[in-house]
Amino acid sequence: MPNFKIATFNANSIRSRLEQILDWLAREQPDVLCVQETKVQDKDFPAQPIEDAGYHVIFRGQKAYSGVAIISKIAPEHVVGGFDDVAKDGGGEEDTDAPRLLRAAYHGVTVVNSYVPQGRDIASEHFQYKLRWLARLRALFERHYTPDDLLVWVGDLNVAPEDIDVHDPKGLREHVDFHPDAQAALENVRQWGLVDVFRQHHPGEPQQFSYFDYRANNPIERGIGWRIDHIWATAPLAAKSTCAWIDVEARKAERPSDHTFVVAEFVL
Repeated sequence: MPNFKIATFNANSIRSRLEQILDWLAREQPDVLCVQETKVQDKDFPAQPIEDAGYHVIFRGQKAYSGVAIISKIAPEHVVGGFDDVAKDGGGEEDTDAPRLLRAAYHGVTVVNSYVPQGRDIASEHFQYKLRWLARLRALFERHYTPDDLLVWVGDLNVAPEDIDVHDPKGLREHVDFHPDAQAALENVRQWGLVDVFRQHHPGEPQQFSYFDYRANNPIERGIGWRIDHIWATAPLAAKSTCAWIDVEARKAERPSDHTFVVAEFVL
């Protein structure tokens, strides 16, 4: 049975982090790396260096913000970008959502890469948009897949699910990435039939963060972080998981992203 190693990484500009990504690919050899916040329109995406390194890459992007990509050892199948519910709900949000969601299949596993809207402020329409976005994603899962499928949802989900997933749960309760409404919206997606693969291997373990704010002094050493980058799988796929981990050392690289790589491995 083949091993399947998948990782997620919010690059905060793929052009700025390209060398770090290429170095990480060479060192870790993942089958799939999902990237968010590529911040580049498709015509300017740096595909050639990635392909020269022996990888395939698909992407959906726009200038200056958002953007998603999937880098893989084998060619993808069934590639779809964005939502497909605009005609149904009349929301008219497809154009802005396409650079946040990308689906493809590898080794019989459906990979869903997402950059969930951050929400800005809980009193703003942007936060309501975030909640709607997560509801639309659950509806997409219901339309196209079942919890018995081999499916993995990864990305910067911009929600820390539990108190142990942030450094200051009391002080951050009203933050858009830790607010109870955001947690409930994420939980609604989980209840479709997904398992938090990292927590499957590290239940109740605190200080496991994937994001460290640039604005904090020595955030890694002081444990000032969040776990908002996730790998969630359907139960049949989660049962095949052998390990999951956060590469905190990569956050210490020169000119790093504020996020780091989250990794999970499976035996298919």
